Amino acid sequence: MLSIATGLRRYAYNSNLLYSMRIFIALAGTVVAPWLLSEPKLTIPLTLGVVAAGLSDLDDRLAGRLRNLLITLVSFFIASVSVVLLFPYPWLFAVGLTLSSCGFILLGALGQRYATIAFGALLIAIYTMLGINNVYQVWYEQSVLLIVGALWYYLLTLVGHLVLPIQPLQEHISRCYQRLATYLDAKSNMFDPDQEDNNSRQLINLAMANGQLVTTLNETKTALQSRLKGDRGQKGTRRTLQYYFVAQDIHERASSIHVQYQKLHARFHQTDILFRLQRLMSMQSTACQQLSQCILYRQSYQHNPLFERAFLRLGEAIERETALEPESSLIKALRHLLKNLRAIDAQLSNIESEQALSEDAGPNTFADDKINGFQDIWLRISRHITPKSALFRHAVRMSAVLLTGYMFIKFSGLDHGYWILLTSLFVCQPNYSATRRRLALRVVGTLAGVALGIPILYFIPSLEGQLILIVICGMLFFAFRNIQYAQATMFITLLALLLFNLMGQGFEVALPRIIDTLIGCLIAWFAVSYLWPDWRFRQLPVVVDKTFQANCRYLDAVVQQYHFGKDNGLTYRIARRDAHNCDAELASVVSNMTSEKDNDAETLDAAFRLLCLNHTMLSYISALGAHREKLEDTEMLGLLSDATHFIDNALNHHQPAHLHITLPTLSAQIEAKTSASDTKEQLVLQQIRLLMEHLPELTSLNSKIAPSEAPLAV
Repeated sequence: MLSIATGLRRYAYNSNLLYSMRIFIALAGTVVAPWLLSEPKLTIPLTLGVVAAGLSDLDDRLAGRLRNLLITLVSFFIASVSVVLLFPYPWLFAVGLTLSSCGFILLGALGQRYATIAFGALLIAIYTMLGINNVYQVWYEQSVLLIVGALWYYLLTLVGHLVLPIQPLQEHISRCYQRLATYLDAKSNMFDPDQEDNNSRQLINLAMANGQLVTTLNETKTALQSRLKGDRGQKGTRRTLQYYFVAQDIHERASSIHVQYQKLHARFHQTDILFRLQRLMSMQSTACQQLSQCILYRQSYQHNPLFERAFLRLGEAIERETALEPESSLIKALRHLLKNLRAIDAQLSNIESEQALSEDAGPNTFADDKINGFQDIWLRISRHITPKSALFRHAVRMSAVLLTGYMFIKFSGLDHGYWILLTSLFVCQPNYSATRRRLALRVVGTLAGVALGIPILYFIPSLEGQLILIVICGMLFFAFRNIQYAQATMFITLLALLLFNLMGQGFEVALPRIIDTLIGCLIAWFAVSYLWPDWRFRQLPVVVDKTFQANCRYLDAVVQQYHFGKDNGLTYRIARRDAHNCDAELASVVSNMTSEKDNDAETLDAAFRLLCLNHTMLSYISALGAHREKLEDTEMLGLLSDATHFIDNALNHHQPAHLHITLPTLSAQIEAKTSASDTKEQLVLQQIRLLMEHLPELTSLNSKIAPSEAPLAV
């Protein structure tokens, strides 16, 4: 009976299944209602409204959802009606299309909520263009039908929210622990006793895993922010908030480095210490994966009792080595590492504690970024009205792409040419690498969809059969859109052919769909390649400088707590988050550089090496943060402050001469303070020494990638 109950619970709380059921009901409604009314053509605008709403859906508390619903429906209606009213006047329509596209994209300056709604409004506008030649009795009929389809979908999301209000938050938290498990697994590979001396590949994988984890943490923070404004007192919200803070703390501890990996392997590769460290971190990775599933399916997490034995055996192995080399700095580093792993274990074992939930996070849980009136709106948008803003460049580029597509349609006289605009909207991304990936997948998916769609239209001519296929293709599009873009494109192409076949044009639009897709992809490629191209290798120096500045702010925040005592408040968490965000952005830039043209091989090698060194540097700072507490030794605090100031000068003020003069002096002072004792002060000295040993190579690599002229800011 227990296994049956567990299976039912997994089905009941399976987010993918629930999402698919919502899409099924929404699409079934758009085909059943017109079929019952004997007006199957109404299926077209209703279904397109559902698709636009599904691509613009936002998670929020109930009041926020209602506000989003109102803003979205108003934006959709204005966008659709504007197309209908301006369409008979081509030049006026072209001006309106250009200005509205730029304006909608600039709304992204107000936050992800408005960027998503703006995308949906542009999508509704193009859907209106696709159906503009269809005969509607009144001018606003198509717009109303599109809005009805969108409203039908949003009503279903509201019902889902009322039934399972906390489910989206639990999905976010669950993904956090999945990513944390992946990161811990990548970190465990750094202790592989059989790895080669050059561990650059493992470091790169670790940095990329860290980037994915940071992105997921940021998405979860955004979701929590909106929920905490309205239901802070609810137990479910407080529990997810506690899970989030635990994930942050585990991340800081897991990202810590207490000793250089090469030295550790050189000294202990013939012992069982490395193997036990790797196994312990793998066990913690598995524990995070299990916790992720427990959160998602609302089950109580049971901590693995084998952890205590693993810690005991590792401690015994370290003690054996201590007996051989009692004053070894590597042994002291291993002890601090063991302490850190025990702290992670304590977080996992006590995560279900009610005592942790009883502590209120307070009013300053997160930085407040809410919009305060029209003046604040204008201020946020006006900051991006400059070519130095990536958002402004993308807004201008996207406007030019849509205008070019529209002018091409008008001068060529294509009957179904508005798929050019639809293709450009989906594939044109802010940077070249992302656009290039989508271009190929879009073309492949479209070709596959047409190749599959023509025989389907031929062998399934009945209306009822095609209505069923519309529902199936729509469900599969939403199922694949975030994981397999080519498959998603194939199913949305099938959906388009089936919808047009309701008007007897299924075979007629097959070839135009392919031609329009190719033209739209060509226009998008030309725009991202030649209109303010965002080549990531040109932005690399700016991203590196921003990353170094964030690392130094994080280090300064950690050092302040050694002066005044541990405080996990908002200021510290913002500094830590900014440092990890910049590290994730650097990883993304370096990864994208590999697919760009005009890249210099030497610069690319330097970028990958710098990525590894920067993540290692951030790990050294994280180790200081993981063990932070107030120090009483004033001489030690002075040395710590001097080292922090020196690191900041070397990284952010580009003082190579100062580096060569001061580094030996500071190193000598640290060496003089170092003793055989295993104290907090010795841990701090050890981490500062590791940080400073990184500086010469970091500054040298930074000089290699710096251009002769400063690039546009990111």
